Amino acid sequence: MALLRRVTPSLHTTFVLVKQGVIGPVRPDKLLRIVLAWRRWGITPPLGFAVGAVRHADRPAVIDERGALSYAELSQRTTRLANGLRSRIPRGTRIAVLCRNHHGPVETIVAAAKLGLDVVLLNTGLSTKQLTDVLAEQRVGLLVVDAEFRDHLANLPEDLDVVLAWTEGPTRHTTLEHLIATAPARQLPRPTRHSRMIVLTSGTTGTPKGARRPEPPGLAPAATILSRVPLRSGERMLVSAPLFHTWGLAAFQLGTVLGATLVLRRKFDPEQALAAVRRHRCTSMFAVPVMLQRILELPAQTRAGYDHSTLRIVAVSGSALPADLATRFQRAFGPVLYNLYGSTEVSWVSIATPHDLRVAPSTAGRPPHGTTVRILDENGTPVRRGATGRIFAGNSMLFEGYTNGSSRETRDGLMSTGDLGRTDAAGRLFVVGREDDMIVSGGENVYPNETEDVIARLPEVAEAAVIGVDDADFGQRLAAFVVLRAGAELDAEQLRERVHDRLSKFAVPRNVVFLDELPRNATGKVVPRELLDRLDR
Repeated sequence: MALLRRVTPSLHTTFVLVKQGVIGPVRPDKLLRIVLAWRRWGITPPLGFAVGAVRHADRPAVIDERGALSYAELSQRTTRLANGLRSRIPRGTRIAVLCRNHHGPVETIVAAAKLGLDVVLLNTGLSTKQLTDVLAEQRVGLLVVDAEFRDHLANLPEDLDVVLAWTEGPTRHTTLEHLIATAPARQLPRPTRHSRMIVLTSGTTGTPKGARRPEPPGLAPAATILSRVPLRSGERMLVSAPLFHTWGLAAFQLGTVLGATLVLRRKFDPEQALAAVRRHRCTSMFAVPVMLQRILELPAQTRAGYDHSTLRIVAVSGSALPADLATRFQRAFGPVLYNLYGSTEVSWVSIATPHDLRVAPSTAGRPPHGTTVRILDENGTPVRRGATGRIFAGNSMLFEGYTNGSSRETRDGLMSTGDLGRTDAAGRLFVVGREDDMIVSGGENVYPNETEDVIARLPEVAEAAVIGVDDADFGQRLAAFVVLRAGAELDAEQLRERVHDRLSKFAVPRNVVFLDELPRNATGKVVPRELLDRLDR
């Protein structure tokens, strides 16, 4: 039985990878080159591009605003870049990347892995103080940064080496392109350790913490995702989610396994995204939910001008997917929407397919193969089905802890997600909200997410956010922040009347504030502290 338990996951991984075209017939000479690359690099980003250079050398690996780089070109360029970086990085330090989506961060991640150096992926929305604090905490010796963020540079340590990635016009700084053009193409020694990627938590308060992402234990994690999100070998993937975010990074990692073409744009624009799908005949798209909202806000005539018939998969993650948005998007684009619920710390928890989202639009889906999810009460005891409790999850890619030495609560090998949720009779998971978002109003537990969903279903509402605030009479109350659709009219009293019958007494928002747009961070999450500022005005 023990042998069967060890063999079964391997069979599942092999079956999925064969089905999706990742594993297929290879000439003996090419197979030998792939094996040698595996022995040199292990399961790291350089392996994916080395395999791509063997199997489909001329296939575009990355397409951005400045053109395409093939797998062969990217494999060679990252070797040159690694040689150019070797002498610039002080021993015991890391490389940090502060870039938008283009070939620069991709090449930097691969080059760093060829050197066995850790990479810190920085959020482009960091303030100068946050950036300075993170660079010091993470022991960064070299910063790769887009020229548009050069305003930060004057306040950074003088001994920090800086290399510019995306530039416009001439510059006095060293650039990635200069290093690639001038460094030798000689073979690199095998690294003594595998590179780690450190992702900053995308929380909406305080200085973000660094989370150490684990080394994948083979291709099983990729197979787990592919078993529910049927991406295929050779996909053309429009990656709109930021590469510095866990979801954008996941797209990059899956793309290397699939031999995919990553289509990147430095800034998200809804119409340009549709234009990229049409121009490059993209078969999949990775996004955060607010990006889908922006696409649907385009006039129907504008959307109709872009053929999206090649688009089989639109995969979203990174923040809650409103039920109404899921329904409207599939109505406009067909059954293509997949929603992955997870986090930087626990990787994936559950995945909702287009069918799941049609039957239960607010669901986070079901756990994929090899994933365990339990809903526990405060004592760690499983709750009955349908009851709300704390979500704990276990899989092969739980994070290794924060770089400051702290971690997340675990019970029996399962890690807390920090969310509250419940399951239905079909085993589908529903996320009610963050543990620290739940409020007690008039002695009743109230979940802001449920109120958000009800408000978002009103035809006049484009989007909404609901938070808890202090209340002298009831302890806490809900405040709703609402963005109306163009031309729509709705006042606070009308809104409360419309939602009254669908919510409990204390879940009806006492405050309703209308905004032109919700304040969001660089990963699309609403920033609660900025909402509180609007409430006080």
